[in-house]
Order: sequence, then C-alpha cells, then structure tokens
Amino acid sequence: MNFPSVLFPLAVLVCAPTAYPQASAGVPANPDSAVNVSSSLPGDYVLGPNDKLTLVVEEFPDEFTVDRIFRIDGSGDITLPIVGRVHAGGLTSAQFEEELKARFSPILKEPKIVVDVTEYASQSVSVLGAVNTPGIKQTEGRRTLLEVLALGGGLRPDAGTVAKITRAADQGAIPLPGATVTPTGLSVATVRIKNAMTGSPENIVMLPGDTVFVPKADVVYAVGSLTTPGGFPIGENETLSALQVVALAHGLSTTAATDRAKILRLVPGTATRTEIPINLKQLMAGKGSDVSLQAEDILFVPNSSAKSAGLRTLDAIVNAATYAPILFRP
Repeated sequence: MNFPSVLFPLAVLVCAPTAYPQASAGVPANPDSAVNVSSSLPGDYVLGPNDKLTLVVEEFPDEFTVDRIFRIDGSGDITLPIVGRVHAGGLTSAQFEEELKARFSPILKEPKIVVDVTEYASQSVSVLGAVNTPGIKQTEGRRTLLEVLALGGGLRPDAGTVAKITRAADQGAIPLPGATVTPTGLSVATVRIKNAMTGSPENIVMLPGDTVFVPKADVVYAVGSLTTPGGFPIGENETLSALQVVALAHGLSTTAATDRAKILRLVPGTATRTEIPINLKQLMAGKGSDVSLQAEDILFVPNSSAKSAGLRTLDAIVNAATYAPILFRP
C-alpha cells in the first residue's frame, strides 16, 4: 500500500525530538530523596561478601580501632586479630556482635564489642529499563520498590506504567497477587507504579538479587498538518483517543484537511500498515464517537491544497497592499 504524502512527515518525526510528558512526580529522580539508611546502620541489614566493617573491641584498643577496616571475603568469612577466621555472612550486625562476644568469651569476661558497616557491597538489586541511571544498585538495608527506583535515578519521561520484578528461586515467591513462577524457578510479578505510590502493598521490600525492569510506555504518533507532530506515550489510562492526540500535538495547522485524516495501523505480525479513515472535522464538531488509538498507531492529518492555495493568495494580497504605496509613490 502506498501513501507517499506520509513519507515526508514520517521523516520529520524520526529526525525531530519525541514529545513526551514529564515522568510521574511520585518517584523521585534523585536517589538522595529516598530514605537515607546509610547514615545509621540498619539493624536488619544482612552481612555478606565484600561488605567492609570496622570493629571496636574495648579491651584490645590497638588491634581493633575505628580506622581499621575488615572486609568479608567471598565465602562470607572475615579474618580478625586474636580470634582468627569468623563467619559473618548471613548475620545481621547485631547477630555478628553476639557471635564475636562468644568467640572472645574464653579470653574476656564480658567483652564489649561494636560492629559498624562502613561499606555496603553485598546486597544489590538490578534496576533496568526506562530509568535515568540503570544498573546494579546497592540496597544498603531494606529498600522498597519506590526507593529502588529512586536509586535508579527515577523514571524517564518515556517510562511505562508498570514495573516487572524478578526474584531468584532461592529467595522464595514474590508476595503479591498474580505472581507467577517460570519453568526455571524464577518468581515474576508486575506492579503498577501508581498503586505503589499510594501506599499499596505493591510497594514491596526488595531482596538481594532482585531485578526491577521498567518497560518503555507504548507510543502513538501524530504526523502531518499538526502544530507539533511527535510521539506520545499512552499513560495511566492505557488509551489515547484521536482527539486527545491532536490536543497533545497542540492542535491542527490552519491548512489541515480534517475530513481526510487516517489512522495507519500495523497489521499484526507484519511490517505493513492498513489505513483507517477518520473524520476529525466531524469529531471536533461533536458528531460521532472519538476513536481510540492502539500502540504504534500513526494519526496522519493531510494538508489541504485548497487551503494552502488560499493562504498563498491571501499572503500575496497582503504583501501587495503593504508595498503598493512604496512602489507607486509619485
């Protein structure tokens, strides 16, 4: 099917920046706006490989000082003066303190020990997709879904309305309705970000190794005789109508042939498009029902040759009237 008049507007659309509304304000774009748990040690933070600790043992001030750092190795163990190798992985800092007191008890009557985490490196969550700074993020204690999205720099303007969470089999099932298990044992759940922002249980606590993926929003396009052609993401309502898209494109140009608009829709499983006529003139007059657009639809508004010719004639008349006193001045 050929529609050569569409080719130029489509070329403009590809070259021009896509028009997107702002991201949801409920997910902060600055990770510092999430709850700051690194300023004080979370009591339930579970120690793991590569975490760095400082230990103060009051009775051994020379061997254990506030400026001496101990790193947990890949096996979850840490080698310390006097007591040697101690297993720390899987314990909270409070539990590790109790373990150290037990190890020192043959030497000291009432050992006074303080454990502090100076670098959290063992618990990470992957934040991928339409976020500003995707990658592996250290969770530094208990983090909710929204806090993890904040660690990812917040949502991009083209972000979709859901987040897909994947959890390893050894971490158990995701505690949300509708969560499924893949053949490989992964637990998968889809969360509506808007619901999570309203205090819903969908704002779940993330576990180490979880992956959060935010897909891009479905987009519809408007090209042709519009004020600002571009692509427009389908938002929370999960649909956009033809008139809504015209409004997002800041209206029609003065030469638009509103009675000859078309929706160009992909034929499923192919790269070709079918044409669906739509009379915007009638819709804007309140006649007929507005038409919902699907993802990847293109609303094409052609140019009216008659209107263009009329405007050129009007310009010529205005210019002639403007310059005539100069040209024919005595």
